[in-house]
Amino acid sequence: MTNDTNPFYDAVAQHYTLFFRDWETQMEREGLGLRSIFRNQGITRVLDASCGSGVQSIPLAKLGFNVTAADPSEGMLIRAREIAADQGVQGKIAFIQSDFLNLLSNVQAPFDAVITKGSALPHLLLDQEIETALRIFNQLLRVGGLLVIGMRDFADMIEDRPRFIPGLIHELDNGHEFVTFDIWEWEDGPPITATQNLYIVQGDGSQYETVKRSVVYRPLSTDEVKVVLLESGFDIISDQPDRSERVIVARKQEASKTYRFPFKR
Repeated sequence: MTNDTNPFYDAVAQHYTLFFRDWETQMEREGLGLRSIFRNQGITRVLDASCGSGVQSIPLAKLGFNVTAADPSEGMLIRAREIAADQGVQGKIAFIQSDFLNLLSNVQAPFDAVITKGSALPHLLLDQEIETALRIFNQLLRVGGLLVIGMRDFADMIEDRPRFIPGLIHELDNGHEFVTFDIWEWEDGPPITATQNLYIVQGDGSQYETVKRSVVYRPLSTDEVKVVLLESGFDIISDQPDRSERVIVARKQEASKTYRFPFKR
């Protein structure tokens, strides 16, 4: 059941900035939010383990952090490099193509902080993959370093199992409309999985074209993730809302514990 998300993210990379109401504002908010988390923590070297098109990596580089940005999607890395160049920080970010499970072979530890936002962690479908990813994050951090996980809390969605979720509407420079919405499909498993079918509609007047792109999630709750973190050598510092996500901040303890994945669904 290993989940290959690259076809989805490669396909949507060119449009990714349009999945936000205001891309520039989003980058600024992400950078300032992370800087507030890192304040007075002795953090200078940061690994963005799921950088996407750079919405966290680029503002962190602009704020003076030493950033390594990793992502398994070649398309997203290409887009991130383009945006970093536009923002004048391409030379300040080390871009690496890697998924979570191969980070130890592709980046040089230790880091003061590891971040993964944008609900990247729930793309791991299997218990063992999630467990291994969190152990790898632990190994990549110095003692006392911070792990920041930003993800949708799927707890309510598991109960309600919504099908239709509206997206955004943008007017492009050529006058066309760019419209997005989601249709979700749910499978009981085990484990429970949720497929996001993203529809992108573009056009003007009476002429529109629609494409559909699909990607699968393991609909984890943040409480489930926190239990695994506590059993894998982290202390939970905070768990707070951040617009469409919840952000868990955890600190690496001096000694990691041996554990078994605490839930089965």
